[in-house]
Amino acid sequence: MTSIQFLAGASCIDITPPLGTRINGDFISHYAHTIHDNLYSKALALKSGEETVVMVAVDICYMQDDFLRPIRREIIERTGLPEKNFLFCCTHAHSAGAVCDLLLGAADLPYTRKLPALIIRSVVEALNSLVPAKIAFGSLDVPEHILCRRYFMQDDYEPYNPVTGKSDLVKTNPFGAEEQIIGPVAKMDTELCYLAIKDTNDQWISLFANYSLHYVGDFGVGIISADYFGEFARQLKSILNAGDDFVGILSNGTSGEANIWDFVNSNRYPKGDFEKSKLIAKDLAEKLVGSLNDLKWDYEPLISAEYEELNLKVRKPSVQEFKEAVQIVLESDYEIIKIVDNDALRRIYAREQVLLYEGEENEVLPIQGIKIGNVVIGALAGEFFAETGLWLKENSPVKNYFTIGLANGCVGYVPPAHEIESGGYETWRCRTSKLERDSESIVREKLLSVINKISDH
Repeated sequence: MTSIQFLAGASCIDITPPLGTRINGDFISHYAHTIHDNLYSKALALKSGEETVVMVAVDICYMQDDFLRPIRREIIERTGLPEKNFLFCCTHAHSAGAVCDLLLGAADLPYTRKLPALIIRSVVEALNSLVPAKIAFGSLDVPEHILCRRYFMQDDYEPYNPVTGKSDLVKTNPFGAEEQIIGPVAKMDTELCYLAIKDTNDQWISLFANYSLHYVGDFGVGIISADYFGEFARQLKSILNAGDDFVGILSNGTSGEANIWDFVNSNRYPKGDFEKSKLIAKDLAEKLVGSLNDLKWDYEPLISAEYEELNLKVRKPSVQEFKEAVQIVLESDYEIIKIVDNDALRRIYAREQVLLYEGEENEVLPIQGIKIGNVVIGALAGEFFAETGLWLKENSPVKNYFTIGLANGCVGYVPPAHEIESGGYETWRCRTSKLERDSESIVREKLLSVINKISDH
């Protein structure tokens, strides 16, 4: 049997926006007044025989499908590789540039025009740096740094829903109501998975990790930072004593309802700016490096990929709900909203109902599967809950499996139907939580079929 040569290459392109740029990820726009650490588009290219895949992680909160489509087209034209062989994901840092509208957070148009060329450059440079390599998969459980942010509350607490005006059954991030918490709603996915890539001289090329922690965000607004995702990469490089060309990558998993704001034990982490990010990133990096001795290296992994798109219905407001929302918008001055209280939420989400009502009836959601040796990676274009990721891991025919969220676009939150019934921020109907109630089950079944298909290759 003829041996297959395996090649790998990685790149890291600076995409830091200028001071003054818009930052999104909050209910309102913020503007950059400080650059704490640089942002990057990081690409990992893997080639086995005639098959090549490229996985790109961008330090940004959201990249929607209409932003990524032209990027994909140009890369396909320049490389000749098919669409199914490229994966683009957001780290989901809430302290990066803005290329789409999120609630009252607006896109920054100059940065939106500038970023595509930098992402494309990261892909091209990764492909141009291919060298003979080896790859291994590792995983470990790190439950210390992930919490469910959705809570059951005591009966005398009424979680406000700004869309319905009624009370939800659960509360997301119950600031100020810590004493009324009963407990978390769901189990989180606490597995840290990774691909380790070295050249055949045993020098590090890249390490591509995946962890289902939303973000950390332990610093003020107006600060540009790659959050703990960037700190993790810096810690890895230092601990490994890797060379300057090493590219450390941390992708987001199924973290739709996960964070590390501890409302029950508020003193478990240091309070200073960036101290929690550094502690978590260092702990993850140290634990990962401690597991490297157990790896089994593969010099000839087979690679395959599949890419499909689902056309899903949008959960639109009724005519009556639209009319009521219009009335609220007519009475609102959005220019003066600076504090996001219940009244502001009511007005913000009324605007969302109007925009949803006037918008498209359906939404395209890309689904991708990539197989690298004995590893399968699923990619979903949204913020999916831990339940989705855990179900996929449990049902995957391949043991070495993980899901990358916010990949190849983002349709917003895609909660399981029973979570939509319970309410909470992630389920409030808006442009970033808009799919019909049964969409999550449709998506998980479709991705599982893709996983099964490539697992047979």
